[in-house]
Amino acid sequence: MSFTSDAKKELLMLNRDACCRLAELSALLAVNGHLSISSEGVALSFQTTSLPLARHVISLIKKLYNVDVEVISKKQVKLQKKNQYSIVIRKKVHAIINELSLMDSDKGFARAIDRTLLVKSCDQRAFLRGVFLASGSINHPGSSSYHAEVSVPNEAFAEELVELFSQFDLNAKLLEKKRNFIVYIKESEKIADFLRITGATKALLTFEDERIKRDFVNSITRVMNMELANQNKTLEAANKQLKEIAILENLVDMSKLPDTVHEAIFLRKKYPESSLMELSEASDEHFKKKISKSGLNHRFRNISEMAKEALSEFNE
Repeated sequence: MSFTSDAKKELLMLNRDACCRLAELSALLAVNGHLSISSEGVALSFQTTSLPLARHVISLIKKLYNVDVEVISKKQVKLQKKNQYSIVIRKKVHAIINELSLMDSDKGFARAIDRTLLVKSCDQRAFLRGVFLASGSINHPGSSSYHAEVSVPNEAFAEELVELFSQFDLNAKLLEKKRNFIVYIKESEKIADFLRITGATKALLTFEDERIKRDFVNSITRVMNMELANQNKTLEAANKQLKEIAILENLVDMSKLPDTVHEAIFLRKKYPESSLMELSEASDEHFKKKISKSGLNHRFRNISEMAKEALSEFNE
């Protein structure tokens, strides 16, 4: 079972107050609801491939309006795996649409969020929960990227949904994708906040646990990469210094070089893979004095300049 499925399963088991049921059902029908008119009259339907969600929607409708619904199940043609469940409401349709604020006089069906339905914070949370249950998904926190999204059928509703997300400081963004509009969150902290806001406590704990593990592994990897990069830089510098020392030994009279240069040459040849800091520590053992890191760096710069000069004179 996926992380999204686990989170939705948890949300479906929550206890709900009457006002929260209204807000949640409004969101569910706004996202996955359809209004149709036929010779039989006006019908309001809800579609989903999730049987637990279908049962939840039926339960909400019966608790709030005490009406029977028609359930139609059919196999999806493309996927050939999941059943498509259609929950059809034929009674009290006008009353349900009005109470759930599903029809806007200017924008039409499910193209606006009625704020009078979301006066209390718990109603706003329930609405977000309903949207997520209808069309939401969250990447597993152990995957390569953090991503949570909900898909809605029209831009007007999506824009108002972004504003609702912003009331909880969730920093949601909007994009259009294949005739749907995606409201998404990319920041791990905001996704954790979204889980908390909607009431998915167990999913939140799982998310945070996986996030901590992932961040720890990433931190260790960064440190190891930095150490490897520093080691490579040390080896490159040491190899360059050994080549320059070899040039001096072949082209100049070494007896004329000062003791400071001989000391640096001795340390580098004795410890060909060591850093300047390690050479500085070793100098105390060999010369009874500690040559500082900056002092060694200065000496190796002198060796480099002398090597270039000697090579230039040799090539003339």
